[in-house]
Amino acid sequence: MDKKSVIDKYKINEKDCGSVDVQIAVLTERIRHLSKHLDVFKKDHHTRRGLLKMVGRRKRFQSYLKKNNPDRYAKLAESLGIR
Repeated sequence: MDKKSVIDKYKINEKDCGSVDVQIAVLTERIRHLSKHLDVFKKDHHTRRGLLKMVGRRKRFQSYLKKNNPDRYAKLAESLGIR
């Protein structure tokens, strides 16, 4: 899935491209892509570090959304298949 389609799926309004929901969704797709890459290239430590930074960033976004709008967080987490 490309970035544009992810943004279109999770945006809140027409001009939305940076809300927490969209950022979590985009990071989730990038994390999934890099995880597949690391399954093939196990010694790519530079990519692994970038992946870990993305996971931490997504976790911070998730905790922010969970604190401020738990209903929206639950719906998003179920939709993306994350906890």
